[in-house]
Amino acid sequence: MESPFIEEVLSITLLSLRVSGLAVLIGALAGVPIGTILGFKRFRGKRTLMRLMDVALRSFVNTLMGLPPVVVGLVVYLLLSSSGPLGPLRLLYTPTAMILTQLIMVTPIIIGVTMSAVGGVEESIREKALSLGASNWQATWMVLREARMGLLTAIIVAFGAAISEVGGIMMAGGNIRWFTRTLTTAIVTEVELGNFALAISLGIILLTMAFAINLLLTIMQLRGVRG
Repeated sequence: MESPFIEEVLSITLLSLRVSGLAVLIGALAGVPIGTILGFKRFRGKRTLMRLMDVALRSFVNTLMGLPPVVVGLVVYLLLSSSGPLGPLRLLYTPTAMILTQLIMVTPIIIGVTMSAVGGVEESIREKALSLGASNWQATWMVLREARMGLLTAIIVAFGAAISEVGGIMMAGGNIRWFTRTLTTAIVTEVELGNFALAISLGIILLTMAFAINLLLTIMQLRGVRG
C-alpha cells in the first residue's frame, strides 16, 4: 500500500470517530437528563389530561427515534444553506454540520432508551428510598445506579446508529475528500467508481472499528452487572 493511501484511510477513519463520538457525547449529555425526567413519570397523575400529556410525550420521543437520516440531513442542509436561517455561519459541508446531523439522530435514541431504563426501576427503587428517608436527589441517584446498564445500552445503540449512518452526513457534509469524507460516505463513493476492493476494505475497517468499540462498551456493561 502506498503511504498516501494509508494516510487518507487514517484521516477518514479518524473523522468518522470524531464526528460520531462527539455527536453521541453531546447527545448523551442532553438526552440522559431528559430521558431520566420522562422515566420518572412526573406527568402522570389522576387527571386524564396528565396521562394524555405523558402518552403524547413518549409517543413523540418514540417517533423521533425513527427519523430517516436523509430527512435529518435535508433539514440540516436547509438550515445551513446560504439561503437558510443559519447560512451566515458557513457551516454547511463541514464536520460541524455532520456532527449536528448525527446529534439530531442520536439524541432521541438516547432519550428513549434512557426513559425505558429509568422507568423500569423507578417505581420500586425510588419509592423505597424515599420511604427510608432519602432525599429526592439521593433517590434519583439510586435509580440511575440501578439503571446504569440501560444507560450504557443507550450509548451503544446511539453510537451504532451514528457510525453506520451515511445519507444524512453525505447531504450535510458533502463528502469532500480530505475534509468531510467518512468511512460510510467513502464506501458509497468507491462503489459508484467501481472500486469494489477498496470499498470492501473500508467496510472491513468500519465493521472492525464498530465491533471493537461496542465490545469495549459491552465489557463495561457486563462488569457493571456483576458489580
